[in-house]
Amino acid sequence: MSAVRRDAESHRLLGGNRLQLLESGAEYFPALIAAIDAARYEVHLEAYIFADDTTGRRVAAALARAAKRGAAVRVLVDGFGAREFAAGLGAALEAQGVEVMTYRPEIGRFRFRRHRLRRLHRKLAVVDGSMAFVGGINVLDDFDDGKAESARFDYAVSVEGPLVEQIHGAMRHVWRLVRWASLGRRPPPPASLPVAPAISGTTQAALLIRDNLRHRRDIEHAYLRAIYSARREIVISSAYFLPGRRFRKALLAAAKRGVSVKLLLQGRVEYVLQHYATQSLYDRMLSAGVRVFEYEKGFLHAKVAVIDSDWATVGSSNIDPFSLLLTREANVVVRDAAFAGQLRASLEAAIDGASREVRAEDHRRRSWLTRLASAGAYSLVRILIAVTRYGGKQYTD
Repeated sequence: MSAVRRDAESHRLLGGNRLQLLESGAEYFPALIAAIDAARYEVHLEAYIFADDTTGRRVAAALARAAKRGAAVRVLVDGFGAREFAAGLGAALEAQGVEVMTYRPEIGRFRFRRHRLRRLHRKLAVVDGSMAFVGGINVLDDFDDGKAESARFDYAVSVEGPLVEQIHGAMRHVWRLVRWASLGRRPPPPASLPVAPAISGTTQAALLIRDNLRHRRDIEHAYLRAIYSARREIVISSAYFLPGRRFRKALLAAAKRGVSVKLLLQGRVEYVLQHYATQSLYDRMLSAGVRVFEYEKGFLHAKVAVIDSDWATVGSSNIDPFSLLLTREANVVVRDAAFAGQLRASLEAAIDGASREVRAEDHRRRSWLTRLASAGAYSLVRILIAVTRYGGKQYTD
């Protein structure tokens, strides 16, 4: 608990912000493109996936328009998630004056190296140093089957106010690291913008990042501190949910002391191993009184939580070893009853209208083959984490 407390103290909330919750791509991409089209000085964007599809081309066109107007436009994508970007949309953007770089590009035939697992999973954008976007939404079409009603379920937030400067600084730091690694020399610091973030509202918020140096467990510790403090309700939605021992114990302890704990998780099979490994956790969760819901309307990609109706987080970090131990992630934590209430209402609507509750009696009646698949998947995940030597005892005992 002491490490969690020390970590939380290093991320103080900043007041004076205005945040807008954006649900899925239907709300996020129009807001992002409008901000890019209004840019006068700079657009800086990070994405794990930047697809060459209808949405990707719309965003790329907006970036190209900004560069044509004379704005400095920088795009950083992950070398695994967006491995085809550099030769496709990325090359077209470079030809139109956009700076494009790739985080840990996949070069040559793949050989297992632990560092290759460290990906850029953040989804961030800053426009003119005065507006930022933080969330879990990649640059790609929102639906996989061509039906808008089954759109991928996810969230982002737009941010105005003092917090934008921290988001901008985090992005510029990684940009400089990647540029230094690719060019072999330290680049000069980016020029300061003539626009400085001003007080835009009354909301308190903090930026939390996860990296492999000073901020290895910041996001996990923020979750734990909020869970330890919960008195009434915890609602968590995570596309990939495979928490370590300490996180699991915190949720079980909250349920034991009478806190309502709800988990909204992936209902469709996207990655077989992770899907069945997650289900191996259900027995103990359900027995402790945790309610589990599986989202079935489309693919759930959300990475959000609301605790006690005044603490909320939105970002790119799942609650699994990949996000909590390996990749670069970014979340915002918000202390605001109105924002938390809006997010909670959206999650409750998804629980009531698009999800199936997993009940203990039904879960116990699963076939022996399904039970075997769950146990085997969880054991295999533990072995893989042990091989990487990233997880420590919380994931391997």
